[in-house]
Amino acid sequence: MPGILWLASYPKSGNTWMRAFLANLILDATEPLPLQRIGQICPSEPAETWFQPLSKRPLSELKPREIAALRPKAQERAVSLNKNVIPMKTHSYFGEDYGQPIFSMQATLGAIYIIRDPRDVVLSAADHFGKSLDEMIAKMADPASLAVAMPGTIVHELISSWSNHIESWTKWNHPGIYTVRYEDLLADPLDQFGRIARRFGIAKDTARIERAIDHADFKRLKKMETEEGFTERSLHSQRFFRSGKSGGWREKLTAEQVSRLEQDHGAQMKRFDYL
Repeated sequence: MPGILWLASYPKSGNTWMRAFLANLILDATEPLPLQRIGQICPSEPAETWFQPLSKRPLSELKPREIAALRPKAQERAVSLNKNVIPMKTHSYFGEDYGQPIFSMQATLGAIYIIRDPRDVVLSAADHFGKSLDEMIAKMADPASLAVAMPGTIVHELISSWSNHIESWTKWNHPGIYTVRYEDLLADPLDQFGRIARRFGIAKDTARIERAIDHADFKRLKKMETEEGFTERSLHSQRFFRSGKSGGWREKLTAEQVSRLEQDHGAQMKRFDYL
């Protein structure tokens, strides 16, 4: 049955890496897919193309409350236009926005939820959002935090705080929601990506999975961005794909900054073995 398979995460937690893997896996590509093609196979939820036909006015004239009211309808429209499952990127937390559900359960098939150590997230997210590390630490603790609109869209995403985001997606213990840590993807990509491929019935063949992993290699994606550009690069950042590593916070954050993050998010960090 058609429906949306959400590829969900707090920003800068490995969502695009997952999309690159799934796009190459789904098409069983013999050569690495261009970055633009990855975005077509695994589109973004706040893309204006889903929303505009539902409004008689330009989206730029709509207030955030009106955008929030259109969001579930836009998701259902996306499903109605596709015969197959849609792997769709989102950075929204699982809740309500202006009293409206952010996600249509009628349109939802399941979700892959990606978690990354917030001490590493803050490094990449600060660059992405054009903020200092201290400003980004504050943003990650703000329950009303929004994702900045990317070039070509005015549709906002309510990301809330890092802890709220994690809890909202992982508290359900629902069989349709599969949670994976970014650090585990790095440590053993064949095992972790293979579990996802088999869990959602995309592929069982090990050679096919290995090929998709190779096509989505971070260094390869970084090189492709240099050569092709990437429409999802933030206006604040020189590049979308930065280091792709874990543990960089040990060299970049002060003891006081680490303490603030651990105090703000200690409960969820303990849940997922970051403390």
